Amino acid sequence: MLQSAVERQLEILGEAARRMSDNFRQAHPEIPWSDIIGQRNVIAHQYEEIRQERIWSVVTSDIPTLITQLEPLIPPLPPEIE
Repeated sequence: MLQSAVERQLEILGEAARRMSDNFRQAHPEIPWSDIIGQRNVIAHQYEEIRQERIWSVVTSDIPTLITQLEPLIPPLPPEIE
């Protein structure tokens, strides 16, 4: 179950990256957009290609770095939502 949940979250992350505008992606080339989207495509469509070692590496190494890169790009919530 945990493996499935992690793969699903990576799939959602990849879909969100795919939906970012080209202008936004070009403005932030430090984010590995094509890698994120490519991983999503493997998880969603090429199940036999999923490598658990790669998923583990993404989760333990790449995701913390990605969070650090993305946090400054997230606009603050309006005061009434916080």
